[in-house]
Amino acid sequence: MEEVLNSTIHPACLQEPPLAIDVIKQLDVFGICLYSMLTFMSCLSLLLYLEQCVYIYKKLPYPKKTTIIWVNGAAPVISTMSCFGMWIPRAVMITDMTSNCYFAVVVYKILALMIEELGGSRTFLKRFSGKPFKISTGPCCCCCVCLCFSHVLSVVSVILWTNGNFDLSDVKITGTAIWINPFIGVLTIVSLWPVGIIFMNTNSLLRSLKMIPKYAMYQLVLVLSQLQTSIINILALDGTIACAPPFSSQARGSMLSQQMMIIEMFIITLVTRFLYRRTYDPLPTDTHECENNHNSSIAVKAALVEHDV
Repeated sequence: MEEVLNSTIHPACLQEPPLAIDVIKQLDVFGICLYSMLTFMSCLSLLLYLEQCVYIYKKLPYPKKTTIIWVNGAAPVISTMSCFGMWIPRAVMITDMTSNCYFAVVVYKILALMIEELGGSRTFLKRFSGKPFKISTGPCCCCCVCLCFSHVLSVVSVILWTNGNFDLSDVKITGTAIWINPFIGVLTIVSLWPVGIIFMNTNSLLRSLKMIPKYAMYQLVLVLSQLQTSIINILALDGTIACAPPFSSQARGSMLSQQMMIIEMFIITLVTRFLYRRTYDPLPTDTHECENNHNSSIAVKAALVEHDV
C-alpha cells in the first residue's frame, strides 16, 4: 500500500526547496509578470524608505531621527528579505531570521520613540512625576532581555539548520524546531509588554503626533510578519497547501507567504511614509506646569507694578 502511495507522489514534493535557477526555468508568462511586479514593489519600497531617511535625517533632531529611521525600516526590510526569499527559496531560513532580528530591534525602538516624542527621558519622568503610572523598570529590562534571547535563538536556529538539525517539518517531540520556535514566540509576546504599557499611558498626549495610527501600523507589521507566516506554515505542514513541482508543500507555502508579505509591506510603507514624513511642533507643557508658569508670571507683574508705584 505504501509503495502504491509513494508512486503517486511527485518526487519534487518530497525534496528540499528548489534552487533559484530552477525557479526561473519553470516560470511561465504569468509567473514572470508576477515575479517582476513583486520585485518592482519591493525595490520601490526600499527606494522610498531611503529617500525618507534622507528627509528625516535633515529635518529632525538627534536622537529622534535615528529612532524614526529604525521604526520606518520595518516594512521595507521585511519586503526586501521576502523578495530574496521568493527568488531564492533555500535562503528563506536566513531571510526570515534577518527580518525577525530587525523587527525585534523595532519593538524596542517604538518604545523609545514614544518617550522621545514626549521630550526625552527627563521630560517624560518630569511630566509623569507624582501621577499614577502603571509601569516599572522591570518591564523595560524584561523587554531588552527577551529581545536579546530572541536574537540568540534565531542565530542558533540557523546554525542548527545548516547542520541539518533544525527542520520546520519535524514536529516530533524530539525535534528542535518544536521547542525553539514556540519559545521565540513567547519571548516576542513578552517583549511587547512594556510597549503596550507606555502606549496606554501616553496615547492621549500623543494624539496630535498621530501616535495611534503609527502604533497600529507597528502592530499590523507584527501580525503579518509573525502570525500570518505561522498560520501558512501550519497549513503547509498539514498538507492543506498542495504540492506544486518543483515546490514541495512546505516550500510552496513559504513562497506564498513571501509574495503576500511583499504586497502587504509595500502598502504599509506608503502609509508610514504619510505618517512620518512631516515635522511637528513641540507638545504643549503639562497643565500643572502651565498653571505654575502662569502664577509665576502674575507674581512677577504684580511685583513690577508695586515697584513702579
